[in-house]
Amino acid sequence: MDAHIKKIYVPMTETGFYILLCLREEAHGYSIVQKVEEMTQGEIRISPGTLYGSLSKMEKDGLIRFVKEEAKRKIYCITDLGKQVLELEMKRIDRLYRNMMEVH
Repeated sequence: MDAHIKKIYVPMTETGFYILLCLREEAHGYSIVQKVEEMTQGEIRISPGTLYGSLSKMEKDGLIRFVKEEAKRKIYCITDLGKQVLELEMKRIDRLYRNMMEVH
C-alpha cells in the first residue's frame, strides 16, 4: 500500500469504513445503504450522493472493484488493497477502544 492511499483513507470516515465492511461480500449500492442502517440501528444513513461518490472514489483508488451488473445495479466487492486499508482501520479502532478502557 502506498503512502498516498494510507494518507487518504486512514483514519477513515464512518461512511468509508462501513462501505468497505459491507463489501467483504458482493453488494450493490442500495443494499449497502440498507445494511449500514441496520448495523447502526438507524444512526448512520448514507445518502445516495455520498454513497455513489465514495464508491466511485474507492473504485478509482483500487479499494473496491466492479464485479457485474444485475437488474441495472452495479455489484461491487472489496479488493486486496481495500482489505488492507480496512484491516489498518480496524486495528486503529481496536487500539482506541483498548486505550479508552484502560483509562475508563
